[in-house]
Amino acid sequence: MERAGAGGLNSNECENVARKREMSEESEANTVDSLVDLPFATIDIIDDCGITDVPQINLERSKEKEWNNKDKIKKRKKKQKDDQPNYFLSVPITNKEITKEIKILQNAIIQQDQRLAKAMNSDGSFHITLLVMQLLNEDEINIGIDALLELKPFVEEILQGKTLTLPFEGVDTFRNQVGFVKLAEGDHINPLLEIADAAKRTFQEKGILAGEKRPFKPHLTFMKLSKAPWLRKKGVKKIDPKFYEKFISHRFGEEMVHRIDLCSMLKKKQSNGYYHCESSIVMGDKNGGEPDDAELVRLSKRLVESAVLKAVQQYLEETQNKSKPGDGSSVKTEEADRNGTDSDNNRK
Repeated sequence: MERAGAGGLNSNECENVARKREMSEESEANTVDSLVDLPFATIDIIDDCGITDVPQINLERSKEKEWNNKDKIKKRKKKQKDDQPNYFLSVPITNKEITKEIKILQNAIIQQDQRLAKAMNSDGSFHITLLVMQLLNEDEINIGIDALLELKPFVEEILQGKTLTLPFEGVDTFRNQVGFVKLAEGDHINPLLEIADAAKRTFQEKGILAGEKRPFKPHLTFMKLSKAPWLRKKGVKKIDPKFYEKFISHRFGEEMVHRIDLCSMLKKKQSNGYYHCESSIVMGDKNGGEPDDAELVRLSKRLVESAVLKAVQQYLEETQNKSKPGDGSSVKTEEADRNGTDSDNNRK
């Protein structure tokens, strides 16, 4: 048996402690029961500083995070729209043999799915895109024309007087959304890449927003599902490879590069189906050093601008002279003197 005062409790002390503990628990239970009956018992309690319980804080943080994400997506979409290209450098396809073969390919695909007819590019618009850019007004378009003209000597230096011939063979797609005829491998690839790189450098040095992040891959587009957005609603979400499997190794012909055009993506196309062209450069010299179309367009624009400016200046000078005091009387005096001289001569 343990002695009292040696760290243990006697029987009376134990009973007192147990009784106090029971009273405390009973009082706490009664307090909780009374709070449950109050009308605010199930409501989040907010103190004077506006601080809520933890679940409410997490909810607000979640809403704030969601709003920030939406704001970032909206800004990203706006930036993409602001950077959207609306002009491009085009190498037009002028070989009728290539056009004929592409039409055969398009018809073969349409026979397998009539709905894809609306996704086909028109034969007059076939081209290779060298560079895309954004030109927002007439001033920037004129800068683009100047850049194109400055590109010509670089192209001539790359070609060294030789003709650049592009052979087309086979078919492929970009993510099953854009169908294109492939450029065959060969020695023509490097000079074409050099021309595209020179174009990008020349236009960017002019301060023009030009070029893409992805590497340049020359191709000849013949169809795009984006031309007919309603196709997706009809269940056509991709270009089925079986549609063009017979043309995987098909030879479409060769194009001799003789012209590079600055074209608009948005302006009305020409009557032949080709894009609106602001200016062009022609590969090689023309007869007797005759200026090419781009130089003639640029020259005519400058002549018109000069004539308009001269007419405005002349109008302003005449207006200022009429507004000066005494000019009217002097004019009348001169006219009177002239009339008097004429009458004297008539008498003689």
